Amino acid sequence: MSSLAAERELRRSDPSFGGSLVYLLMNLPMGVLAFALLMAFGWLGIGTAIVWIGLPILALVILSVRGAARMERARVYALLDRYIDLPYLPLPAAAQSVRWKARLKDGSTWRDLSYFLLLFPVGIIEFVLVTVFWSTSLGLAGLPIYYRFLPGGEYRFPSWDLPWFTVDSTVSALPWAALGVLCIALSVALTKALAGMHARLATALLGPTHAQRRRLEDSWGEVPTMDAVRG
Repeated sequence: MSSLAAERELRRSDPSFGGSLVYLLMNLPMGVLAFALLMAFGWLGIGTAIVWIGLPILALVILSVRGAARMERARVYALLDRYIDLPYLPLPAAAQSVRWKARLKDGSTWRDLSYFLLLFPVGIIEFVLVTVFWSTSLGLAGLPIYYRFLPGGEYRFPSWDLPWFTVDSTVSALPWAALGVLCIALSVALTKALAGMHARLATALLGPTHAQRRRLEDSWGEVPTMDAVRG
């Protein structure tokens, strides 16, 4: 790990609650969009590759995935305060066929693709957990306020015909409101924990591996300095 990367790791703090919540709620629609586009254009390119029309389509998919990965790294940094280094090695100064072979041999290209394929199922899990925990927490915490506006002026759980407990006064609602406040605290912790785990997933798939980082540092060391050029 370079000194700059090590310094970033030391400075890294827990993601903020607001950024974590926004990030997690964005993951499902972005995952649906990414999965739909990859499936549509990916299979279209594979299906028409035999007549050569699919090759430009697949090339566009690869370039789009790498571009989307750059945007995702920026989103992780903006909302979760996690900086992810670019993992791509410099492309050789050669013909386009050689440059494309370098892109296809680069493991980062396929890890970028894997990330966006995983974003759909991971986004579903995160969205369900966040919405269920927060709707339950806020529903319990606000029970002393809105129970009187429900049919009959009371709240029955789990159903009107089969009530396990009934809330029909502010006093009877207070214990459940206290439980709701506790659940809100748990929901905040869950939201930040989910965002932190997703940030680690993004770092693992969108960032350089240890081997890639060494190769990147070696390539930087091969760049001649101004003093060497003058000498």
